[in-house]
Amino acid sequence: MNPQQRGNEAEAQALAFLQRHGLVLIQRNYRCRFGEIDLIMRDGDTLVFTEVRQRTRADFGGAAASITARKRERLAATARHYLGRSGAMPACRFDALLIDGGGLRWIRDAFYAF
Repeated sequence: MNPQQRGNEAEAQALAFLQRHGLVLIQRNYRCRFGEIDLIMRDGDTLVFTEVRQRTRADFGGAAASITARKRERLAATARHYLGRSGAMPACRFDALLIDGGGLRWIRDAFYAF
């Protein structure tokens, strides 16, 4: 399996997990010039920008450590772009879904950007 296929599989696993927990998919793989958001979900009245990270090894800190300050900046810029196009400003949060040797971990409010 190539990296793109592994990434698609991880996103599908994350999506199924979040849907089982009541979140509703709004958009998958939103892309703009600033970057990409893996999953945009709705949790009640809250818009959830979700980053899915999968790591098979923890040599450099695992999946959580791969969400660097630069990555968070790009996610925030991409989210602002999405919100600007939608014309709405609902309550928002950034979640992370981490898949590694320890299984799947969901971190709500993984970081703040607005």
